[in-house]
Amino acid sequence: MAISSDVIRGYNDTMILSVLINGPSYGYQISKEIRRITEEKYVMKETTLYSAFTRMEKNGYIESYTADPGETGNGKKRTYYRITDRGKAYYKEKCSEWILTREVVGKFIVP
Repeated sequence: MAISSDVIRGYNDTMILSVLINGPSYGYQISKEIRRITEEKYVMKETTLYSAFTRMEKNGYIESYTADPGETGNGKKRTYYRITDRGKAYYKEKCSEWILTREVVGKFIVP
């Protein structure tokens, strides 16, 4: 069973920031890491991913930079993203919010 993108939409940024806390990365690698961590239960669409990059960069949560072909090791220019201090603070805030959200919603979910 896969998770509906509508259910998880508010936490896409949090998932991306979680990956970037471990170091800079590029779009495809971030998407692949989210699939791996969720054991293929959530696949972030490319449009969702790049919209999140644009929004988070505008908000100051991430910075992008282009790596030269020699740096990427594959002969292609790539846009990498790294988390900022503001992004780390936002990530911590969203993690706290998630704990509260899970607690509240959990009161209505009867397995």
